[in-house]
Amino acid sequence: MQQVRNYYEILGVPRNASNDDIKKAFRRLARQYHPDVNPGDKTAEEQFKDINEAYDTLSDDQKRSEYNRSLLGGNRRRPPKSNSSNGNGTDARQEFDLWKFKDFNNTTSKRPKMAAASPQPRLTRRDVEARLTLPLERAYQGGRQRIRLEDGRSLEVDMPPGMIDGQKIRLKGQGIDGGDLYLKITVALHPFFKIQGSDIYCQIPITPSEATLGGLIEIPTIDGLVKMTVPRGVKSGQRLRLANKGYPSTEGKRGDQLVEISIVSPSELSEEEQALYQKIREMETFNPRQQLLSYF
Repeated sequence: MQQVRNYYEILGVPRNASNDDIKKAFRRLARQYHPDVNPGDKTAEEQFKDINEAYDTLSDDQKRSEYNRSLLGGNRRRPPKSNSSNGNGTDARQEFDLWKFKDFNNTTSKRPKMAAASPQPRLTRRDVEARLTLPLERAYQGGRQRIRLEDGRSLEVDMPPGMIDGQKIRLKGQGIDGGDLYLKITVALHPFFKIQGSDIYCQIPITPSEATLGGLIEIPTIDGLVKMTVPRGVKSGQRLRLANKGYPSTEGKRGDQLVEISIVSPSELSEEEQALYQKIREMETFNPRQQLLSYF
């Protein structure tokens, strides 16, 4: 009794292989063992015949069904070979030759063209804006500043000196997909200084004796403490000017610091202080209400 050859093993596919799997296996093996690729190689030629025989049977549904029964013992006869058809009206060798053999003979035909890769979608650059609130001293000094954005990123930025409220700082390439990031600066309100254009305004309290006698007093500026001369007999509400102690302007020039005087009397006095004030009162000849008495 003739042994049934295992066509599945010849093509290297499982018993439940699909028709597509069988065709792929045939084409791969036929390309490898084709006589035109292995001229004079008898082993390759025999192998190619076996591949054709296996494909001729397994590619036809009816033949494959009968062959599967023969593998199970229902029919020990060798499945009939077909010299003309594989169930689709095409000889197995012809099918291989028509489909792929041109790949082996570059002198007579062109290779199939490869499909062009789909172009990658272009990224859309987009500028974004973020707000940054700075204390006045930081806005004035500038320097390196670490900031945290709403998207979670943390950046270290070189801030220019003399930033003003509403100014925008451009960070190139820190936006979306290569766009730019614009930081909109907000200068926080200061408890002592107020910005008026390029000038800095502040109010300084002095004692009655300092107002009467005048002299040097120490006052704060945005650069630190400096000494200022209070003129003798200065009045409350009078403004003094410290040149070039203001805020830098957009032209690079610096404004002034405007100091408004506020005369403040002590709410509590020691016995000695009270005695001195009493003595001054008795001795003083100045009467600020003298002019008012002339109206009555």
